[in-house]
Amino acid sequence: MAPVLTIVVANLKGGSTKTTTAAFVSHALAEAGLSVLAVDADGENESLLSWSEAGEWSIPVIGMPVTDLYRKLPGVVGDRYDAVVIDTPPMKERRGVVASAIRIATHVLVPMAPTGMEYARIPAIRELVDDAGALAADPPELAVVLTRTVSNAASTEVYRQMLTDDGVHVLGPTVGRLERFAQAFGLPITNAATTAYGDIAAELLGVTAQ
Repeated sequence: MAPVLTIVVANLKGGSTKTTTAAFVSHALAEAGLSVLAVDADGENESLLSWSEAGEWSIPVIGMPVTDLYRKLPGVVGDRYDAVVIDTPPMKERRGVVASAIRIATHVLVPMAPTGMEYARIPAIRELVDDAGALAADPPELAVVLTRTVSNAASTEVYRQMLTDDGVHVLGPTVGRLERFAQAFGLPITNAATTAYGDIAAELLGVTAQ
C-alpha cells in the first residue's frame, strides 16, 4: 500500500520556512494517527536531521539528498508509512534533487511569505513542478501556504487573491509570524495539531478541521 500522502516542501531559495513547515506538518500528521517518515533531502544543511536529533523526535527522519530519490525512496518506505514528508534543498542550488522528489509527490507544498519577492519566485517553482510532474505516474498537486503572516495585515489576502488569479491553489490556513515557530529549531515539537500546521495537515488529508 502506497503512502496516503507524499508531501514535498519546496521553494526556490533557503530561508523560506521549508524546514519548519516540514517539521510541524510531519508532527501534525503523526498526531492525527498516521505513521510518518520524514526525509531530509538537503545534503548541505541537513536541518531536518539535526533538528530531529536535537529535539529527540519520535518520528523517524532519514537523509536522502540524491537525484534518484524517486527511485530509492519507495524501497525504503514500502508499506510501513501512511505519509512521507520531504524537506528539499533550495531549488536554485539543487534543482535535480528537488525535481526527483517531485516525481514521487502527491503534493508539493510551497511556503510563501506575502511579499513581492517571494511571490516572484512562484513561476519558477510552478515550472519545475510541471516539468518533473510530467514524468510522474500521477502529477502532484501544487499548493501554496502563506507563512510569516501578520495578524490583520492586508497583504495576506492581497497575495492570496493574486495567487488564486494566477491559477495557484492556496491552502486556507495561514501561518503567523510567531516566536513559537521562529525559535522552534532544535526543540521537541508537541501539540503540532493545535497550530496552523495542524489545519494544513487536515486540509491536505481532505479533512475539515473542527
